[in-house]
Amino acid sequence: MTNSLLTNTSAMIALQNLRQVNKGLNMVQEQISTGKKVNTAKDNAAIFAISTVMQSDVKGFEAINQSLNLGSAAVGVARGAAEKVAELLTEMKGLIVAAQEDNVDRTKIQTDISQLRDQIDGIVDAAQFNGLNFLKGTESTDFLASLDRDASGDVTASSISVDAYSLETTAGTAVDDSLGAGATGANGDFNSAAQLVANGNDFALDIDQDYDPSAGGDVWEVRIDGRKFTYTAQVDDDLNDIGTGLNNLLTDAGYTTNLVAGTGGSADVQLDITNDTGGTIAVEVNVTDGSGGGLANLNTLDVSDAAGAADALVKIEGLIQESVDAAAEFGSSQKRIEIQNEFVTNLTDSLKTGIGALTDADLEAASARLQSLQVQQQLGIQALSIANAAPNAILGLFR
Repeated sequence: MTNSLLTNTSAMIALQNLRQVNKGLNMVQEQISTGKKVNTAKDNAAIFAISTVMQSDVKGFEAINQSLNLGSAAVGVARGAAEKVAELLTEMKGLIVAAQEDNVDRTKIQTDISQLRDQIDGIVDAAQFNGLNFLKGTESTDFLASLDRDASGDVTASSISVDAYSLETTAGTAVDDSLGAGATGANGDFNSAAQLVANGNDFALDIDQDYDPSAGGDVWEVRIDGRKFTYTAQVDDDLNDIGTGLNNLLTDAGYTTNLVAGTGGSADVQLDITNDTGGTIAVEVNVTDGSGGGLANLNTLDVSDAAGAADALVKIEGLIQESVDAAAEFGSSQKRIEIQNEFVTNLTDSLKTGIGALTDADLEAASARLQSLQVQQQLGIQALSIANAAPNAILGLFR
């Protein structure tokens, strides 16, 4: 090769190699210092885009964890309160059973019952978490549960809805003249009926011919041994719609019924409920405007006389079942929230693992690469030094 003072090809090659080694060395040092092999979009645009989206999902799921924790706490308060209410109602049942005897002081028993009712009111009022009380009202509350991303990248939020379950003792307004005179056990205003029905007998639920449900909103509630069946009148319903709605609920539950249709204004609609259980059953019917709480009948319990004590014995079963149903509903909702919370936590961990696999540096490999590049750097410097010294040989030609 011709030696030249102006062009040192060997030096240029050595310099290029040294620059390449230094570039690789800088890259490895950056991986070691940041712990990432993809730290910016210039490192790997596709991986950077994927990991950034996944990282945003992680932040979203971490926020969802907080929402679910709050939801679990709020529902847990409601569940605990409902369980305590059921406990107090069971204690109240003991008093009512005692009041069935003639040789007792029913007035003092009624005082104890009133005290327990006031305690239940206090529990229901206090069963709130950050102002949210599931034992009052009928509104449902949604807790953010997940972020669902489809293949196209669109994201939708999904929630777990928890319904309020009123255990208020506020009485709804009774709908007078809704039950006809033919209703078994109907009181003087024909607006409610409650009694014990012996085996083989029928309970007659008579819907009065003059009752007009067409405005909608009236709540027909039938309880059999505490088991509740509710039909809410819809706009433009007639008597037969009410009877059919209640009949369908009862027959679906396995009860034997007989529905006699009628025409509003000319004939009552009668729904006979046959007791073929082999024992006595307690049947209660209430028709209200829907404004009352689930334990509204607590205000009607009066064991001061024998008739009131017998009526209370029928009603207390329904009240206990109401509180038990509420506790069960809240327990199921709380369990679902906790399961979802656990899933979201595991999903977040999996996403973080996936992001790490895409972007984290292999520090063992980086360490080995660093050692190799440092040796190459030293050799490159020596090669460049040798190449730069080559023109000195030309001086010997002129001595």
